[in-house]
Amino acid sequence: MDGIQTLLVIVIVTLTILLIVVGAQVILIFTDVRRAIKRLNSILEDSILGGGLIRPEKLTGILELFKRKKKSQTRTQGNFQDEPPVSE
Repeated sequence: MDGIQTLLVIVIVTLTILLIVVGAQVILIFTDVRRAIKRLNSILEDSILGGGLIRPEKLTGILELFKRKKKSQTRTQGNFQDEPPVSE
């Protein structure tokens, strides 16, 4: 009876270790899938504007750049003159 009990203990310990390893691998797979879904979501959100090349915050930055250029130039007697740069 001793041989059967030791064999049973060895099998139980081996299966427990195997299940712990498989469980850890499943958790790692779930975290990888979660990261991949987040990346896919951000790519799809970016693709709405300009095929992912222009983000909304970049677009507003470009518009601000054009507004500053218009403000820095004044029209006097048919000629454009540059005003001194305005410090912010």
